[in-house]
Amino acid sequence: MSMLKSPDQIAMMREAGRVVANALSAVREHAAVGISLKELDDVAAAVISDAGAKPAFLDYHPRWAAVPFPGVICTSVNDAVVHGIPNGYVLEDGDLLSVDCGAFLEGWCGDAAVSFVVGTATPEDQDLVEATEAALARGIEAARVGNKMGDLAYAIGGEAKRAGFGLLADHGGHGIGRTMHAEPPVPNLGRPGRGMKLEDGLVIAIEPMLIMGGKDDYYHDEDEWTLRSANGRRAAHSEHTVAITAEGPVILTLP
Repeated sequence: MSMLKSPDQIAMMREAGRVVANALSAVREHAAVGISLKELDDVAAAVISDAGAKPAFLDYHPRWAAVPFPGVICTSVNDAVVHGIPNGYVLEDGDLLSVDCGAFLEGWCGDAAVSFVVGTATPEDQDLVEATEAALARGIEAARVGNKMGDLAYAIGGEAKRAGFGLLADHGGHGIGRTMHAEPPVPNLGRPGRGMKLEDGLVIAIEPMLIMGGKDDYYHDEDEWTLRSANGRRAAHSEHTVAITAEGPVILTLP
């Protein structure tokens, strides 16, 4: 099966991406001190359902997971990098929350993530969030016809590493379309000029995951889903689904 999408298919993915963007916006609006992660999951579920879409994460069961994922969104707090389960944890002032959301609409998938501080942000946390968003922006800018995957990966991770951040080991972005995770893998670290050539119609999820302290290592939490930084430092995650076109990169997961 070709990894490349037609303009009509990309337009359909744009609508799925819009659902994801609206769900993330609603979650961010409702996130506050005293609100539980489960309440935020319910907010996202309502937005996705009202749009006639289906959550991509709920009951997702890859081979490596002992149990299916139990939430509509991933909610990763503080040292949780990704895959955090939306449980009864109640948000506190200063928590750094990363929210990842995926949805299918008419058989096409969108996937995006955002990180932000609930309540009062320290300068260090704000720097981490901004660095993660900047890494995503660099990756999107490099997602151009004729570039190599290594160019994109270096754009994401090179500057982040030089700034002293870790990048979650063994994880990166991915192709996306009729399935949430497809070829090709999209690394967050790489060498310019290496890897596959980026072509018109390729749609990928670009998702830097930065960790304070410069270390990349992680461990699985007892829930067997949440990945936590091995050094116990805070992490942030930012993601968009992006179409590579002759006119330049097009972000599909915007409102």
